[in-house]
Amino acid sequence: MGGTFVRVDVTDAEQVEALFKAAYDTYGSVDIAFNNAGISPPEDDSILTTGLEAWKRVQDVNLTSVYLCCKAAIPYMQRQGRGSIINTASFVAIMGAATSQISYTASKGGVLAMSRELGVQFAREGIRVNALCPGPVNTPLLQELFASDPERAARRLVHIPAGRFAEADEIAAAVAFLASDDSSFVNATDFLVDGGIAGAYVTPL
Repeated sequence: MGGTFVRVDVTDAEQVEALFKAAYDTYGSVDIAFNNAGISPPEDDSILTTGLEAWKRVQDVNLTSVYLCCKAAIPYMQRQGRGSIINTASFVAIMGAATSQISYTASKGGVLAMSRELGVQFAREGIRVNALCPGPVNTPLLQELFASDPERAARRLVHIPAGRFAEADEIAAAVAFLASDDSSFVNATDFLVDGGIAGAYVTPL
């Protein structure tokens, strides 16, 4: 997969529309939309301590941006009669956590529900919409977070049957699959890439 990367404010409807128009004008089609947005600031915590400003900021980036990108992409795909949209949700969209990030969890649940509905609504127009649900991914941001709090890392690792966090290229491979014709009958689903977290009751020693 190749392409041009342009930085836009994904919470700004006009910028998002301009982005998809530029893609169409440049390449002649909009075949794939990978809507991969997510922030989890420290002030997003328990519902008892998370303020409304923090709640709204996370919802804007994690959920509203995905809504705007889907809204912009779908008309191009309708005209073509084909397209694949992959929206990044999370394994927390289908599980509960005592270490709460209340707005993050709610936003990713919204992405999951929205993706399911869009996948059903536009299926007969040749458009597939799936929610990618990754587990924790070994990124610099996660490394920095857990380096400062090893206990927090250990509390999460114990729930992963694989015994490690995902690597970014493992998530990218799942995206490539959902974008390709190899997944032509995969639609309106929560596509878990979580190392078995959601399926585990007791993990290996």
